[in-house]
Amino acid sequence: MLDRTFRKNLLLWTSAVCAASAAFADTGPLTEVPGDPARGLAILRDGSLPSCLICHQISSLPDRDQGQLGPTLDGVAGRFTADELRLRIIDARKISPETIMPAYYATDGLFRVGRNWAGKTIYDPQQVEDVTAYLMTLAD
Repeated sequence: MLDRTFRKNLLLWTSAVCAASAAFADTGPLTEVPGDPARGLAILRDGSLPSCLICHQISSLPDRDQGQLGPTLDGVAGRFTADELRLRIIDARKISPETIMPAYYATDGLFRVGRNWAGKTIYDPQQVEDVTAYLMTLAD
C-alpha cells in the first residue's frame, strides 16, 4: 500500500515539476528594456501599489510591518532564475494553482475583481521587469 501511494505521489510531483519547467521555458523578459533594480525596489516600497512586502520579508529593508504569509525573499536569487521569479510575479498559479499570491500581470481566471480593475493588470510589463531585476539582487 505504501509503495503504491509513494508511486502515485511521485508521479504527481514529477508531473508538477515538468509542467512548471515547461512554463519556465516560455517565460522571458516582457520588455526590451532591461529591468532596473532601483526602480524595482521603489515599486516594492510604493505604498500605493500592492507589494511583495505585504506577504514577504526582506531583512535588509528597514520597512516595518513586512509580511509573514509567504516565504522570506532573502537569498531568492540563489534559489530561482530570473525567468522563474518573473513567472511567479506574472502569475504564480502557473506553478502552484492553489497559491494565494496575486497574479501581478495576468487577467484571466481571476474572480471577485472590482469593476474598475477588471481586465487590468497590477503591474505593467516594465514594472514586472524592474521587480524581477531587484529580486535578482537578493543573493545569499
